[in-house]
Amino acid sequence: MADYPSPLFEITDLHASTTDGIEILHGLNLVIQHGETHALMGPNGSGKSTLASVLLGSPEYLVTKGSIRFQGDDITDWAPDARGKSGLFLAFQYPLEIAGVSVINFLRQALSARKGIDLSVLELRLSIMDWMDRLGMDPAFADRYVNEGFSGGEKKRNEVLQMAILEPEMAVLDETDSGLDIDALKIVANGVSEVKNDRPELGVLAITHYQRLLDHLHPDVVHILIGGKIVESGGLELAGRLEADGYETFR
Repeated sequence: MADYPSPLFEITDLHASTTDGIEILHGLNLVIQHGETHALMGPNGSGKSTLASVLLGSPEYLVTKGSIRFQGDDITDWAPDARGKSGLFLAFQYPLEIAGVSVINFLRQALSARKGIDLSVLELRLSIMDWMDRLGMDPAFADRYVNEGFSGGEKKRNEVLQMAILEPEMAVLDETDSGLDIDALKIVANGVSEVKNDRPELGVLAITHYQRLLDHLHPDVVHILIGGKIVESGGLELAGRLEADGYETFR
């Protein structure tokens, strides 16, 4: 893998609170290199989804201290659209429905903004069809309205399709396994792996409750988040300890 002048993604002493002043993240540190997959695990209320929202610039939270750097740039104060255009991607835990907007038109608008060019639907359709085939998706999916009437697995596969088409440099997967049965989880995880195989220098931060996702993603590093801080980091064996002993061991 090529040498890079700086980490792909670097979070330093990050403190963040709700807009009414309740601090949720208390000095979080995390470094992700190009091509690495990191897993972040933690109990309910530990700050996992807050972190995902803060990384993508949600106005629901305020960064009160620390910094977020992406490809060497300090993006702590960047707007969400600027972060997206720069190559940062979030797969939502609960993807929203967008009535009246087809999947292919949504992707056309998003990719046009990301690349700074005005793409036509025809230009995009071949690429979408190729990825739908690779992700095991029905081609008719492209013309359905975004997430409208989608099953939980379809919503999550749509998120993976977006990640494939938009070609981000860094993807944050916020509990992508939430609400999925074992078969749907395997399909989604294999989709993420397919995108990684296509773009090996993509960085991934997978936020999850469960080891079962990690059995498919094979992360390079596993982090335990408790009380708004990373309390321990290690290899996949750390997830095994967590599965056996629970979070109390790490408090």
